Amino acid sequence: MPDERMNRPYAIIVMGVSGCGKSSVGEKLGEALHLHFVEGDGLHPAANVEKMSKGIALTDEDRMPWLDLIGERMQASLQKGEGIVVSCSALKRIYRDRLRAAVGGKLFFVYLEGSKALLTQRMGERKGHFMPVSLLESQLATLEAPTGEPGVVTVDIDDTIDGIATTALKGLVTLGVTA
Repeated sequence: MPDERMNRPYAIIVMGVSGCGKSSVGEKLGEALHLHFVEGDGLHPAANVEKMSKGIALTDEDRMPWLDLIGERMQASLQKGEGIVVSCSALKRIYRDRLRAAVGGKLFFVYLEGSKALLTQRMGERKGHFMPVSLLESQLATLEAPTGEPGVVTVDIDDTIDGIATTALKGLVTLGVTA
């Protein structure tokens, strides 16, 4: 019996710590799969953005309303019969499970992983982003890698954005995602 996740529509979350390329890879995947891309950071409440701008790490309590907004956005898209790609750090298993529950299981994750040195370098090269490099350490400490979880593709970020997106797309195809 075919896996029901293979039937469109479906949602894809491009996840990982700050600086891993979630937005850039998410945009590329959206283009390749003909799906709408949503920048998850744009859904953060102003209080969260202010905290992070000041170098203060978010708590679970800070993140839950944001995760719920992302879940609602994905669910609304799926209910309209449209797939969606969203960038979201989704650092902990409980966050990913909350997002999975929001969309009834039609959810895939692309986990972008890289070395602390590479992530630090990339964060330092960004212009105009509210997340300071100083919060990378707390994100790495919070991260529960999704290794072994269903519907997850892990991609090393030591490549160009196009190369990362191509590898992610190949992994998604093996899980049944089609354009």
